[in-house]
Order: sequence, then structure tokens, then C-alpha cells
Amino acid sequence: MKFKVRITIFALLLVAGVVGLTLALSSGAASVSASSAREGELHVTKECSQYNGNAGDFCTITSSNLAEIVVGTTRVNYDQAAGIPAGLLDSNIVLDAGNGNWAVGRCTIYAGNILGTVGVCTFSDGTGQFAGFHARVNVSTSDPNFINYNWDGTYGFSPVPEREN
Repeated sequence: MKFKVRITIFALLLVAGVVGLTLALSSGAASVSASSAREGELHVTKECSQYNGNAGDFCTITSSNLAEIVVGTTRVNYDQAAGIPAGLLDSNIVLDAGNGNWAVGRCTIYAGNILGTVGVCTFSDGTGQFAGFHARVNVSTSDPNFINYNWDGTYGFSPVPEREN
């Protein structure tokens, strides 16, 4: 009888230990991943009065929900002119927040004057505060003057491997 009681107590202690360890590990892992999450929804507005469809033209960010995209100073620089292919702006872009903080990407946007969703932009990496940045946004406008455009989509920051000197 004493043997059965000891086995039962040992089994209960063993189960309690395993359950406690599992809970501790899983809650610790959840808090680590939650605190290091660098992803979410991206909502940006850009003002394009300086954009005339030429290579080198730019738009200026006027609102952003991401701290790295600084309102008023961050520019979207377009590398190619609109119209190649016909009816589209299909350009490499640089999202430049200054001081060596920039992200590289590509936008393909309908070049005509239409309201609603007009294109898509993707970002694949960057430097400085944009290291590891990636995003996919729909480009849209409700501005009848076709100066203000919205980016709505998702973003993330991937871990960047250390570089050797």
C-alpha cells in the first residue's frame, strides 16, 4: 500500500513539474516574440505636387503610422519616367528619410487620372533604420486633383545578419 501511495505522489509531482515547466516556457516564448514583433499595418499619405512623371521626380510623405517614415521630410524618389510601358509608371523607388535611412522598392501605378486603387508598391530592404524593411502597399487616391495618394498595406522588419568588416 505504501508503495502505491509513493508511486502516485511521485507521478503527481512529475506531472505538476512538466505542466509548470511547459507553462513557463510557453509564456516566456510568447512575451519574447511579442516584444520583438516588428510588423503590422502600414498607412501613409504622400503629396505629389513635385512629381511630373519624370525620372528623378519625388513625392513627400504627409502622414504615416510608422515612426521610421518621418512626416514632412521623407521623400519617395522615382527612378524611371512614367509611360514605359504605356499608361503605367513602373519604377524603382527610394523611400528616403535622410541621414542614410532609406528603403528600396518598386511601384507599378496606372498613370492616368482615375480614382480608387491605382497600383501597388513593394519594398525589399533598406539601410539605417530601414535595415530589413519589407512592405507591400496598395496605392490609391480619392483626390480629384491627383496630388495626394495613400499607401495601405503591411510591413515588417526582418532580422538583418551581421556584416563582417
